[in-house]
Amino acid sequence: MERQTFKSAVLTRLLRYTQIYTTSDPSSKTIPSSPQQWDLLRLLRDEMTEMGLTEVELDERGFVMATLPANISQDIPVLGLLAHVDTSPDFNGKDVKPQVIEQYDGNDIVLQGSDDILSPKDFPNLLKLQQHTLVTTDGTSLLGADDKSGIAIILSAAEYLLNHSEIPHGKIRIGFTTDEEIGRGTEGFDVKKFGADVAYTLDGGPLGELQYENFNADAATVTFFGRSVHPGTAKGKMINAFERACEFQYRLPPHNTPATSEGREGFMLLHHIDGALDQCQLHYILRSFSREELAMYGEYLRQTMAEMQQIYGEKCGKVEINEQYRNMHEVVKNYPYLIEIAQQVMEQNGIIPNLEPIRGGTDGSNLSFMGLPTPNLFTGGENFHGRFEFISVDVMAQATQVVIGIAKAFTEYKF
Repeated sequence: MERQTFKSAVLTRLLRYTQIYTTSDPSSKTIPSSPQQWDLLRLLRDEMTEMGLTEVELDERGFVMATLPANISQDIPVLGLLAHVDTSPDFNGKDVKPQVIEQYDGNDIVLQGSDDILSPKDFPNLLKLQQHTLVTTDGTSLLGADDKSGIAIILSAAEYLLNHSEIPHGKIRIGFTTDEEIGRGTEGFDVKKFGADVAYTLDGGPLGELQYENFNADAATVTFFGRSVHPGTAKGKMINAFERACEFQYRLPPHNTPATSEGREGFMLLHHIDGALDQCQLHYILRSFSREELAMYGEYLRQTMAEMQQIYGEKCGKVEINEQYRNMHEVVKNYPYLIEIAQQVMEQNGIIPNLEPIRGGTDGSNLSFMGLPTPNLFTGGENFHGRFEFISVDVMAQATQVVIGIAKAFTEYKF
């Protein structure tokens, strides 16, 4: 398997996909949340059909599925490969103009659209990628390698297997989802229809990432009710919901935040504030690898609200907490071969597996609890969701080799 062949394939696809606007919209109630996602979904449907995959389907919810038929007769688990088409609404995803850096030399990279500098002084991992081909943004948008790199890797691997029948593999199901970035990627996903026994998402970061643990996640909304009165005549009448919201945040007991936590430490983040003087909402995300710690963060919010209700009355505000996703390890641990095979294939390709837990979530989190155990593999992307996003095409090529190796290893494993 020539790495240069894979580099050319994944780069061509990545550049094509990233220039298609697919930002998801958390305020939308449509499925998908943004109409522009259909542009890439239809392209992928047509590309997979032309490639020669079978059972290609794009359904009314925006799920694209296809089959790479087995070329062996033995009975082995059906393997699924998944990625998502949407990009994060955290930063501009329109009019993406990717920059290709051949044989990166370790120096600063000027992002030509904004004159921002992508520097190894700020992002030391760049120094590990010298002599690699990199793709960066031009500084005016994110890149969208999260997760269009995963799509490019999956389809490049599928195309190679179609053209190299000497490599044995079982039935492989391919699926692309929408709205992963806003936590809706698996809503309505029909695991039975997909028809895989186990799967991998291609939605990870640097070389060697193999992730089968992720945060437990809840979203919390804290609402304060005020009273709006003209400020010139407001004495004794106005109740400023914003002021009470600020007091609430100040009263919270000490806790980890994203800026003070790492590794297996959880956090509670005030993500955004909206509303008006007469009603204000604080939106928090709660994250922990432990269900117990996650529940504790929720209790922090409830206890703090109770303190304020004692001062301002029971109707001054309320706390609502909603489950988002849970730690896939609870499910994936029962399928150790998924990790064993991926580790073995990486090592055979000279890659050191990195089993760090995901400080976030993927579609695989929910899919695992829906009956499809789905750990996550690396793609090579870094600094997702912002202007400094970049990816190594060389690492994408290595990820393609790993996917092909996993497909072959499934035929050799003693299930």
